Amino acid sequence: MPDTSPSFRFPLLAQTMRTHFKVLFPGIAVSVIVAATAQFLAEHYATPAMLLALLLGIAVSFLGEEGRTVPGVAFSARAFLRLGVALLGVRVSMTVLAGLGLPLILLTAGGVVATILFGLWVARFFKQEWRFALLTAGSVAICGASAAMAIAAILPRDKNSEQRLIFTVMGVTVLSTIAMITYPLLASLMEFDHIQAGVFLGGTIHDVAQVVGAGFSISDETGDTATLVKLIRVSMLAPVVLVASLMIRARLETATEGKQPPLLPGFVIGFIALAVLNSLSLIPPAVSDFLSACSRWLLLIAIAAVGMKSNLKQVLSVGGAAIGLLVTETIFIAGLILLGIAALT
Repeated sequence: MPDTSPSFRFPLLAQTMRTHFKVLFPGIAVSVIVAATAQFLAEHYATPAMLLALLLGIAVSFLGEEGRTVPGVAFSARAFLRLGVALLGVRVSMTVLAGLGLPLILLTAGGVVATILFGLWVARFFKQEWRFALLTAGSVAICGASAAMAIAAILPRDKNSEQRLIFTVMGVTVLSTIAMITYPLLASLMEFDHIQAGVFLGGTIHDVAQVVGAGFSISDETGDTATLVKLIRVSMLAPVVLVASLMIRARLETATEGKQPPLLPGFVIGFIALAVLNSLSLIPPAVSDFLSACSRWLLLIAIAAVGMKSNLKQVLSVGGAAIGLLVTETIFIAGLILLGIAALT
């Protein structure tokens, strides 16, 4: 009879962990190196770090296809993604968001829901399936690349899963960068005040970093408002993923489109828990800033790993219809928020 005493189990567990670490380390290391390189280039050439990490990852995609790095790259793309999304919860504070007032909160949250529903509806005209529609509409409506990775984690997987995610991350990052440059000019042409401009920028631009850049390029007041409005959209990530997960499970009960996702993914539970703790001021500001930085780095490493797992030819094969869908969703949320601003002012 084998020895099952604690003195026997602990060395065995330690040995197993060391074995797993040795297997995963090469892939994790190259993912970290690619992410760090992207961050360095982003800081020196004013280019979105997410986009650079993805492109650099694609450039060394052979590391995710064969050799000792494959297991660690796959682990980074999966585990770091979920942990990074969970840590996004520290950015959400309901007490701070409440200061914007109910009408603006409803406008922003309504814009998120309406954009996702619009994307699911309009996708049929672009001959795109519901998986891609949910992925693109969710990323446009909520928080760009981060939302795309969170939604991808709950979608049933098939042979095109990685390609859809990579295309969506590239697309929303490029569109978000274009918006960061052009939307402040549009706000100026429409003679928006600081509050109106902040609501427009925060309610329409996809990625958080680009919202901050666009807002503070106008004024500090606009930047603060834009950031708060953007955080409302970020806070919608958990309920959107939860509802989508429930709907996907119901759909898969009568269809064989892949393995069912969990009822409530662990990373969503983590996001909600951190958001609640932060809203109750139970997380010190220094810890919150640290966890927020960790989240950003984990997502950067994850997207670098996703790039290394990709096939560029397959990514580019999505075609013009997919680009059209992403642009249409972007135009829709911009028009909707503009109409809301006109109605409220």
